[in-house]
Amino acid sequence: MPGSSKVPAVAPPVAPVAAAPRPADAPDVAATPMAADRVVRAALELRGTPYRNGGSDPRGFDCSGFTQYVFNHAGTALPRETREQFRLGTIVPAGQQRPGDLIFFSTTAPGASHVGIALGGDAFIHAPSSRGVVRVESLTLPYWSQRLLGIRRVETD
Repeated sequence: MPGSSKVPAVAPPVAPVAAAPRPADAPDVAATPMAADRVVRAALELRGTPYRNGGSDPRGFDCSGFTQYVFNHAGTALPRETREQFRLGTIVPAGQQRPGDLIFFSTTAPGASHVGIALGGDAFIHAPSSRGVVRVESLTLPYWSQRLLGIRRVETD
């Protein structure tokens, strides 16, 4: 994983855009702009929290513990494991992510093995590794762009 502890500058999340009407047969999984804002704010408040394997509280987080904690504090329950979180929500094409979307990577094992939260543009926040802290990074970094597995939009209350 990138060894840099520098946190790239991140523009504030874009202004909320009115959600398009949902067809009656579509799954109810689109995050509202207000709920996505709660997710982003909760995530950014935890910058600098140390990585802790199995961690799921402000004493330390692993990646899925971080996303579970953040979404819980924004009013939405997520499963604990990355692979379980990857099964949720609506698939979002790369480049169409919005703040609050879950971004999945294949890092330590095939399939979804790492997760972060989109902040807007190419920025995302995550709990990266035992050598790191919760921090903001860019999907354009070669390490992350080569390992991007998928993006999911999960219903938030």
